Amino acid sequence: MAFTGKYEFEADENYDDFVTKIGLPSDKIEMGRNCKIVTEVVQNGNDFTWTQHFPGGRTTTNTFTVGKEADMETMGGKKFKATVKMEDGKLVADFPNYRHTSEISGGKLVEISTASGAVYKRVSKKIA
Repeated sequence: MAFTGKYEFEADENYDDFVTKIGLPSDKIEMGRNCKIVTEVVQNGNDFTWTQHFPGGRTTTNTFTVGKEADMETMGGKKFKATVKMEDGKLVADFPNYRHTSEISGGKLVEISTASGAVYKRVSKKIA
């Protein structure tokens, strides 16, 4: 599955329950609610650069190769090491306190994060 593209937040489900379960502070929870995140993905084979642009100019970039350990950063800003895997066309990463999957479905970027039974789904439409 080709992930390369620029995607803009379209909709999400179960945000509050999920971010509470992973322990995000209330100021970050409020900032992230209905946040028009733009996700930019560059894929070259198994090599990825995954950048999220937040309103106000904050940017988070994770660069990784499928199957190899990489330095990563959570949506809350915590740094950690993870190995991203490809499972049935989905990118799968185990973050410190949640599991994150990403796939292209119907031309949209669909991301699902799961923590302690809370499932957060974010859908982004392709804009470039």
